[in-house]
Amino acid sequence: MFFYLSKKIAIPNNVKLKCVSWNKDQGFIACGGEDGLLKVLKLETQTDDAKLRGLAAPSNLSMNQTLEGHSGSVQVVTWNEQYQKLTTSDQNGLIIVWMLYKGSWYEEMINNRNKSVVRSMSWNADGQKICIVYEDGAVIVGSVDGNRIWGKDLKGIQLCHVAWSADSKVLLFGMANGEIHIYDNQGNFIVKMKLNCLVNVTGAISIAGIHWYHGTEGYVEPDCPCLAICFDNGRCQIMRHESDQNPVLIDTGMYVVSIQWNHIGSVLAVAGSQKVVTQDKDVNTVQFYTPFGEHLGTLKVPGKQMSALSWEGGGLKIALAVDSFIYFANIRPDYKWGYCSNTVVYAYTRPDRPEYCVIFWDTKNNEKYVKYVKSLISITTCGDFCILATKADENHPQFVLVLCNSIGTPLDPKYIDIVPLFVAMTKTHVVAASKEAFYTWQYRVAKKLTALEINQITRSRKEGRERIYHVDDTPSGSVDGVLDYSKAIQGTRDPICAITASDKTLIVGRESGTIQRYSLPNVGLIQKYSLNCRAYQLSLNCNSSRLAIIDISGVLTFFDLDARVTDSTGQQVIGELLKLERKDVWDMKWAKDNPDLFAMMEKTRMYVFRNLDPEEPIQTSGYICNFEDLEIKSVLLDEILKNPEHPNKDYIINFEIRSLRDSRALIEKVGIEDASQFIEDNPHPRLWRLLAEAALQNLDLHTAEQAFVRCKDYQGIKFVKRLGHLQSESMKQAEVAAYFGRFEETERMYLDMDRRDLAIGLRLKLGDWFRVLQLLKTGSGDADDSLLEQAHNAIGDYFADRQKWLNAVQYYVQGRNQERLAECYYMLEDYEGLENLANSLPENHKLLPWNKAVELAKNHSMKEIGSLLARYASHLLEKNKTLDAIELYRKANYFYDAAKLMFKIADEEAKKRTKPLRVKKLYVLSALLIEQYHEQMKNAQRGKVKGKNSEATSALAGLLEEEVLSTTSRFTDNAWRGAEAYHFFILAQRQLYEGYVDTALKTALHLRDYEDIIPAVEIYSLLALCACASRAFGTCSKAFIKLESLETLSAEQKQQYEDLALEIFTKHTPKDNRKSELDSLLEGGEGKLPTCVATGSPITEYQFWMCGVCKHCVLAQEISNYNFCPLCHSSVG
Repeated sequence: MFFYLSKKIAIPNNVKLKCVSWNKDQGFIACGGEDGLLKVLKLETQTDDAKLRGLAAPSNLSMNQTLEGHSGSVQVVTWNEQYQKLTTSDQNGLIIVWMLYKGSWYEEMINNRNKSVVRSMSWNADGQKICIVYEDGAVIVGSVDGNRIWGKDLKGIQLCHVAWSADSKVLLFGMANGEIHIYDNQGNFIVKMKLNCLVNVTGAISIAGIHWYHGTEGYVEPDCPCLAICFDNGRCQIMRHESDQNPVLIDTGMYVVSIQWNHIGSVLAVAGSQKVVTQDKDVNTVQFYTPFGEHLGTLKVPGKQMSALSWEGGGLKIALAVDSFIYFANIRPDYKWGYCSNTVVYAYTRPDRPEYCVIFWDTKNNEKYVKYVKSLISITTCGDFCILATKADENHPQFVLVLCNSIGTPLDPKYIDIVPLFVAMTKTHVVAASKEAFYTWQYRVAKKLTALEINQITRSRKEGRERIYHVDDTPSGSVDGVLDYSKAIQGTRDPICAITASDKTLIVGRESGTIQRYSLPNVGLIQKYSLNCRAYQLSLNCNSSRLAIIDISGVLTFFDLDARVTDSTGQQVIGELLKLERKDVWDMKWAKDNPDLFAMMEKTRMYVFRNLDPEEPIQTSGYICNFEDLEIKSVLLDEILKNPEHPNKDYIINFEIRSLRDSRALIEKVGIEDASQFIEDNPHPRLWRLLAEAALQNLDLHTAEQAFVRCKDYQGIKFVKRLGHLQSESMKQAEVAAYFGRFEETERMYLDMDRRDLAIGLRLKLGDWFRVLQLLKTGSGDADDSLLEQAHNAIGDYFADRQKWLNAVQYYVQGRNQERLAECYYMLEDYEGLENLANSLPENHKLLPWNKAVELAKNHSMKEIGSLLARYASHLLEKNKTLDAIELYRKANYFYDAAKLMFKIADEEAKKRTKPLRVKKLYVLSALLIEQYHEQMKNAQRGKVKGKNSEATSALAGLLEEEVLSTTSRFTDNAWRGAEAYHFFILAQRQLYEGYVDTALKTALHLRDYEDIIPAVEIYSLLALCACASRAFGTCSKAFIKLESLETLSAEQKQQYEDLALEIFTKHTPKDNRKSELDSLLEGGEGKLPTCVATGSPITEYQFWMCGVCKHCVLAQEISNYNFCPLCHSSVG
């Protein structure tokens, strides 16, 4: 992170400032000072130039209003952004609330206790309440409309600070003696805060600032420290919440006057002054820290006494009140970003998600891909790939390097056990370094590999592709390093502070200023250099001969790695610091194709250097993405991150460097001859290409060919050769126009030459079928029929892809494309069109599948469908696809035929002795189909009866038809018999197993009626078993008699039954022990009683439930236990 002073505003009459506050939403700056001074200023940037956006835009004061009202020195100013109010108070205890009206600020409310002075005021997160604390211990909480909510006097306490929690439930009160007390939002004391940062501090201290970031823009990571408390002696603690037992502790080593978080809670600024040994007076400084206490940098500020600081709403500027001036500093944040193959990758936090949102924005096609990444540490890019360094999870100290392509697809994750604080990437290696060690990984990218090869690569994790080295080791490069993390744990006195790598060199910078140079790919220590600065950012040029170093204070220096020089002692040493030095530098990039070219950002200017000589600067505040082909691509990240979800192409800016601009000007104004001489003196492939293109325009083929050779453009050379073979001048011009992509012009030239065929060929290559069709139609004579058909179909495809089916139909008809035509008719639900199409198709065309035909016939009630269906069904049955045939009939509403086939399946399954439940389900399905058939017949009759009298005859015919059908079949009348049989069969067994032997017997007795469905041996064996269990030996005896007389049993089986009967009935008389009252009902009575399908018992009451689908009954008291009918499983509604 870099910062530099950018502007200074003087307050008239040298009035000393006491406080400053920057409104985060509207950008107003309020500053208060001695003698009642209160001003509201606003800095506005006016610019129409896209390049001058953000910090580079010139800013001036659009508002400078002095607010009259205070007499004493103004000590507290605070904004309420939500309601656009400013609250100020002075040393006499007067509070004024100001409001904005028609572009000016006016007094809205005034309050004065006349007893004491206001020490601090704080609005809560939603701007509804303000808490005001007075020096004498009085606390007032008021609402935004000026009403007092509550007040309290804290006896014997001197108050000096107040802060709200994010949820407005907790108030922190800072005391003059340095204590902090925690209260609830009604003013009840909860507890005294533990101040870990003041352990073993002696002497009087006071609180310099309390700032609680409210999480409005999300947090840097889950459970991030957000409450900062700082004391004047420089001790600071950052807490996750008010009762955090383990806060982040910082000793800033300075006298502190003010602290503030930036808008997203990622940087804490601490302002004050520091003692310097060399100077007798203190130096004003601002220190910047992360929420985890890591130091980001120091900004020194001129002047005697700094009194306050305030961040701008976007976090790119900071205002500092020093003496009678406001200084502004620009901040260049360390964005997490990178640039790979036309894609800008950047990350930001959102209030609604704990993860980082990483956006891969393809600037060429303006498409973006979003990826959410937990605990992202950094983004590093190279070529077409990028590395996302992340923390594996909260509890485990592992880290992950995820290799992604330019749309964010993860290709290869690597888990490592060192913190990747610094990551560098080349085309073949990823290097990640902690403070003590660095890890190298030779990554492989499946560029043109098959899936099989990719799998093999991921499986074979070859040793030696990943290695780890301690920074104090001296690897020779010959031994294969091993992945031994025990090395990495050992500490070092001189930690790593920056790394960079090229294809053959790895550079590691250490805090002492030592630079270590290793070879790649086999890591061997080649050389150590010593510099007198601590590197923050290192960068190698394209041939690894020079190293650029930006140190932590933004000074850019250069080091020649290979120069041999004699030092002051007469020793010959390798490596030399070059003479160039620039201050306030925050970004730099070497050109990819020239070791002497680089671009750098200094304050809000970009300089391009060739051989250490600068060209004139360009005003911009973009981060440099890429520098090649004499063009610099730069991205205005500040602007993008104001609205990160909708990046705008205007925020990518291309700058051409001077030699490119000059060559272009020469070619345009002076001519090709002189230009080629200039390019000869300043050779570069990009300039040769510029010359080649200019020569082509003028049809100077000789120069064009030479230039193409110089920039190694083989296609260009071939193109010039082809032009040489063309005879006519106009032909050449047409070809050149096509080469430059001016296709309209080319086509016009072809047509003027009366070469319609060439014009058509051009449009074919471009895939512009609409134009092809136009050209084909305008021509005289026979147009090429196959080409016409092709054009019609291609245009049909164009419309179909965009779901414009009607337009597509017109073209497919002309292109005779039946398949796509059918699809369009289907999408349009134009069944007549489909029918006509089907009729026009030849027999056995692949477009005539049955399912669709059935659906259409159903919709359009075609007459001869029955015979056609029968034909198709028999074809299915031959192939043994019975279920398909059933589905066909069912879809066609031929329920009767479907049911017939279904019964057949059920009977076959029953014969196979499959699970009884499966058989029951099949029978239920068959019965349901029959019910649908009955319903269909009824509806048909109803519909016909509604019609005219002449149709009455056909209604009768319908009835007769059903009558004829039903006499021929065993199942139309009693469709449910099969289902009933298996239902009672399963129920009896379930009851028997559950121990309800009597009910099991009653249920088993019903099975005697179903010998035609369930084999008799099964029925009577079950009956005998139930009877025996329920000690009804009379019934049991009858069952045995029946079993012994069955024809289907072999003599041996009959013998077994007889033996068993003998064994039972010698012990028990074959009589039923208790004559149940139901037996009389079962035997006598008029007709048969309905049976309850839930219990198997006969229903004797008048009240019972009947299923609407299968018409079976259940006892009234039983049905409450069921949601579905026990037999057919339709819902009990």
